[in-house]
Amino acid sequence: MVHLSVERQQVSTETMTATEALSMTVSYTLEVANARFGGFSKLLFRWKGSIYKLLYKEFFVFCLLYAVISVVYRCYLDDDQQKLFEKTALYCERFANFIPMSFVLGFYVTQAFNRWWGQYTSFPLPDNLMMVVSGNVHGQDERGRLLRRTMMRYANLSSVLILRSISTRVRQRFPTLEHVMKAGFMTEDEQKLLDHLHSDFNKYWMPLTWFSNLASLARKEGRIENDIALRLLMDELNNYRAKCSMLFHYDWISIPLVYTQVVTVAVYSYFAFCLIGRQFLNPNKKYSGHTLDIYVPVFTLLQFFFYAGWLKVGELIINPFGEDDDDFETNQLIDRNIQVPTVPQQNSYAINTTRLGKKKQLLPLHLFLKVSMLAVDDMHQNLPLLEKDKYWVEKFPFPYTAADDPHKQAFMGSTYDMRLIGEDSSDTPMTSSTVGKYMPVHVWPSSKLKAKKRNSVKLMCLSGEETNAENTAHCKKPAGDQECDVQYVQETHAGEDDTQMDTNKATF
Repeated sequence: MVHLSVERQQVSTETMTATEALSMTVSYTLEVANARFGGFSKLLFRWKGSIYKLLYKEFFVFCLLYAVISVVYRCYLDDDQQKLFEKTALYCERFANFIPMSFVLGFYVTQAFNRWWGQYTSFPLPDNLMMVVSGNVHGQDERGRLLRRTMMRYANLSSVLILRSISTRVRQRFPTLEHVMKAGFMTEDEQKLLDHLHSDFNKYWMPLTWFSNLASLARKEGRIENDIALRLLMDELNNYRAKCSMLFHYDWISIPLVYTQVVTVAVYSYFAFCLIGRQFLNPNKKYSGHTLDIYVPVFTLLQFFFYAGWLKVGELIINPFGEDDDDFETNQLIDRNIQVPTVPQQNSYAINTTRLGKKKQLLPLHLFLKVSMLAVDDMHQNLPLLEKDKYWVEKFPFPYTAADDPHKQAFMGSTYDMRLIGEDSSDTPMTSSTVGKYMPVHVWPSSKLKAKKRNSVKLMCLSGEETNAENTAHCKKPAGDQECDVQYVQETHAGEDDTQMDTNKATF
């Protein structure tokens, strides 16, 4: 038997790595929680994760090249050379707009954004799986605890293996399987099994196979009560595996290279022509559109900032598993799911581990005590005391702080404030019994109710006689079980310019 130990120095290193990862993604959600004057303007002065940080080098190069060409044109060219340069500038300015910048660049960034969001939603989180394991793999003894913890360790090991293949941050944290083993995600025996299995493809699926075998073993031992629970567990496992597989395929299949090349060439060639075509020519020569010489092409620089910045956005989000400011915090997500905490080694104790029922080695119990392990271990059947809630006997007003208004009227529906016409009371109830009375109704928005004249509403029962709604507000159901189709016709009093007629049908 081999005892798997974790050195404090490595634990501190891993904790420091996770702490550094916390400061990567730039979040400004709280700053824009309320729409106010200058809300977005305050975000323009941030450097980390900003467009200035991404674009300032390209922007500086563009300004430098423009200045060099301008100085050469003004100071080093003779008259004939200046005339040739001016014709070239006019030609470039005229035909540069033929490049479909907005369409090509906009479509590319849209596709890159959809791909970026799809990769985030495909990140394998063990939350659903750990709930199913905790609720269906029973047993509070050492064996039941071991089964649940090992299942979740295999699930998290699979996500670590796939993230090592696609994320530079995770690869730097776990450069070899030895590092993964020392971090506690797998045992030495499990590492040997991974190494000895020959496969030309990624082997992230192996721990999930071990998971399914353990689930089958737990069913045979009666830890899983029935096949329905086992099926639910396997369905969640397959969903988890599908997300791991989707991340792998996102990394494998990118946006076609030809499209990325087309967009890049379109942007760079457009602004290469702008370096010449947007030069300020001699105003004395009366060229069309060149009556002013201000040396600095303000709007050309703004155009470069917008279009080149747009291209940089696509470059940033096309692969969010790198080390940019706004890339995914993969190390933090791993630490959330399962992490070796910094607890003293002497406070832990070891238990026998098994693989398919065979004793192999010892593992310290202090390993893997974050999120998924808490759900299937410390929290398993650890329920709080059942007590009657605060509103068991009578209703109390829900508490509000002074910062919120507790007297806001609840939304009841867009037609809630509509009123009846032809009745004195705006809140006249309507009887809905099939054997009782039925109020003939014509509905108008309450805002128009006061401005309209009172209209007479006639109720015409197809099996009876006409009655006036002002005198008789109902039509009794005829004898027998036959249905009575009632038609309500609203007519405007004589003297109005237009005659309105709205017909509604109701069936008793």
